[in-house]
Amino acid sequence: MSAAAPTSWHEANQRHLGAALDEVRAALDRAAGLDADSADEPTEAVDFAAFGAPAALEQVVRAFGLSPFERAVLLLCAGMELTAAFAEACARAGSDRPTFGLALASLPEAHWSALAPTAPLRRWRLLEVGSGERLVDSPLRLDERLLHHLNGVQHLDENLLGFVYPEAGGELVPSHEAVAEAVADVWARNREPALPAIQLNGVEPSGKRDVAAAACARLGLGLFRMPASVIPGGAAEFDALVQLWTRESALSGAALLLDADEVAPSDTAMTLVRRLVDEAGGPLILASRERTRTARRPTVAFDVGRPTRPEQRALWTAALGEHAATLNGHVGRVTDQFDLSGPSIRAASLRALDARRPAADALWDACRVQARQELDGLARSVEPRATWDDLVLPEPQLRTLRAIEAHVRHRLRVHEDWGFGARSDRGLGITALFSGHSGTGKTLAAEVLANVLGLDLYHIDLSAVVSKYIGETETNLRRVFDAAEAGGAVLLFDEADALFGKRSEVKDSHDRYANLEVSYLLQRMEAYRGLAVLTTNLKNAIDDAFERRLRFRVAFPFPDAPQRAAIWRRVFPAQTPTDGLDPDTLAGLNATGGTIRNVALHAAFLAAEADGPVRMAHVRQAARDVYAQLEKPLTDRELAGWS
Repeated sequence: MSAAAPTSWHEANQRHLGAALDEVRAALDRAAGLDADSADEPTEAVDFAAFGAPAALEQVVRAFGLSPFERAVLLLCAGMELTAAFAEACARAGSDRPTFGLALASLPEAHWSALAPTAPLRRWRLLEVGSGERLVDSPLRLDERLLHHLNGVQHLDENLLGFVYPEAGGELVPSHEAVAEAVADVWARNREPALPAIQLNGVEPSGKRDVAAAACARLGLGLFRMPASVIPGGAAEFDALVQLWTRESALSGAALLLDADEVAPSDTAMTLVRRLVDEAGGPLILASRERTRTARRPTVAFDVGRPTRPEQRALWTAALGEHAATLNGHVGRVTDQFDLSGPSIRAASLRALDARRPAADALWDACRVQARQELDGLARSVEPRATWDDLVLPEPQLRTLRAIEAHVRHRLRVHEDWGFGARSDRGLGITALFSGHSGTGKTLAAEVLANVLGLDLYHIDLSAVVSKYIGETETNLRRVFDAAEAGGAVLLFDEADALFGKRSEVKDSHDRYANLEVSYLLQRMEAYRGLAVLTTNLKNAIDDAFERRLRFRVAFPFPDAPQRAAIWRRVFPAQTPTDGLDPDTLAGLNATGGTIRNVALHAAFLAAEADGPVRMAHVRQAARDVYAQLEKPLTDRELAGWS
């Protein structure tokens, strides 16, 4: 009497597996010389047409290209795990456990090539071969991942734990939605085995993850993310990872998102990334900042930018909820300045709404916090506290600095709203060269600009960024600019002479690459959405051709006596007790503003030690101490009248 039709795929799968096991057990009994009548009646086969997916066993056969004999070997090992009757059948056939020898002697359509390491059973680790004197006598065991899969139980292979992580993605903005649709369309039109790899390029990791997850969801694929940092360098470990992932992809119907966002094109780790793209099977998406070439596997690349300005405004409105209306034009203001991802916008909104401060100020500062996260590990943050009152400079220099402020503050209004940006992709960034002796106010001016603009200030020592290894300087600069784009921070590149300089004849590859690195820095500065400042103590060392590409040039002169007097008048904070200080007399010290500040600070400590106000005698002693540390001569004329 026929059994009732199964009502679910799982029920049908169990019945199909049982029928297949019965067939193999019958073959074992025939090899043992049993009559067909003495064997148990085989289980009735099942029609899977109503369930939209074949049995798990047939999925494995198709995915790994198993022959009928290899399919039977797989079932032989599965039967030992699932029913005690198989152990009895193996014993009757002459072996107490599954072996290749038993399979070759008992199962139909046997072929020796199934034993080869390159054949599917061993290549994809579907079976585990135990130790034995001969290969044909070695015990065989079904891999646990395969055993659960045949029974309709899905889980990530435990051998991949720590290598891959489930990726669900998040809500997409319209521009990312379009990319996800394009990715899905590429794979829908290019079926395996010629399935191309997808490259998602751009500086925003979360956007690429969201696009990858959405594209896979459209095709009914799961998605796992593998950080490039976990790819093993050893040949055996690398090959094992490729095999395990390819098998997992086939079993679970999942794509791999290979996350190489933190890997520079010149890093040795990128070699492993390219190899994995070439050798891993199944749908694969490579997420990286820039496009990379693979040796064998065809790739299709898509750029994934941060959300557009209108999309960011919509994200802000949704994240702020009812509070968005009370902020009036401040949402537009932060959108103009900060280029944040969806997760960063939501995090900044939560931080701003939780703050016990005016909402507009809290929102701006929350954006600064989100934007600086990537940059903090690449450059030194400087807390901007100085104001215009702290700068003592001739009027032409102050006028130029005020112009720089205006260019930064109204950059988007002029370039985008008024249309100037549509005319050229170059030169939209605000670039400046500050030149002058050490201590003349170059860093202080950058600090003033950052403070009045409400932006972060980061100091990058170019002498530390420049590398002796070809290509690494460009990599270091790329990381700095990519990280800074989110917030438009003021970037202060100190010691520009380390990279710039009078161009000489190109004599070798290092000279040629040095010129390329200078061009790359200028290119990124011109395209940067904020203010980038170069400083040098030696203006004449900067090549004229390079200098002409900078929008602003400010020469910081050595202060004259009236300027030095002005610096002395404001160098001591209002809270500092002083007695008898004469700025005009102190201006006789032929020093820069930076040196004057060091002298004033030291004099304050001397006065504090004496438990009294700062007097001329304290300043005189402080000047002598500071000059001694600088190994500079201090004349009696400079100290005249400092009693």
